[in-house]
Amino acid sequence: MNDDMDKAFKALSDTTRRHLLDRLHEDNGQTLTQLCEGLGMSRQATTQHLGLLEAANLVTTVKRGREKLHYLNPVPIHAIQERWISKFDRPRLTALDTLKQKAESAMNTPHTTKPDFVYTTYIEATPEKVWQALTDADITAAYWGHHNVSDWQPGSTWEHRRTDATGTADITGTVIEATAPTRLVVTWASPGEERPDGPSTVTFDLKPLGGTVQLTVTHENLRDDAERRQAAGGWSAVLSNLKTYLETGKLLPLPAWS
Repeated sequence: MNDDMDKAFKALSDTTRRHLLDRLHEDNGQTLTQLCEGLGMSRQATTQHLGLLEAANLVTTVKRGREKLHYLNPVPIHAIQERWISKFDRPRLTALDTLKQKAESAMNTPHTTKPDFVYTTYIEATPEKVWQALTDADITAAYWGHHNVSDWQPGSTWEHRRTDATGTADITGTVIEATAPTRLVVTWASPGEERPDGPSTVTFDLKPLGGTVQLTVTHENLRDDAERRQAAGGWSAVLSNLKTYLETGKLLPLPAWS
């Protein structure tokens, strides 16, 4: 934990790297060429700065065809917030709150091929443990506040059910792909919701890295700005809570959107 935060603070100490994060904050999912525009900096220098931001987990990337898209990753920022702000019940700093909620904002065009959100976290656990934490109804209830219920077979339905007596499903969908313990893809929508462009899709990719697991969550086809803001206010908190739960057994406050 301390090493991760040391990397984040070191990366944030440089003006150029903060400017790159600002660029991604304004328009997420940019290529290296797009980020170089207007910087007055060579591709090599920009690549080096982006490498340090990736190493600090402040930037994550996905490939779309031949292009490599860069996304601002708010998970480390949320961890800093939880450690020094929420723990003492202080109001959230406006800058952090704005960054968390607006990070990963989608393109204005409704049919963009870019994912709306790409979040990455590193968890000291095995892929099997992380997979279980995503698919076991009792475990998801502990850190997410909802039971994730399904047999997790491709084509099956799944539900995100409240833990209260009603057991209401706030989110429902279909399991598109389930390759334990490396990849889970599900559709995501409110029950009975009419969506002209179809449901949004959430992909969980798990990759072992030494004694840790790189968990990347990609959320695509969100409907509008309100839905994007709601998702942005939730995923970084959910992933932080998942990481804390698996590594320490403790729980952080549940996010407003869960």
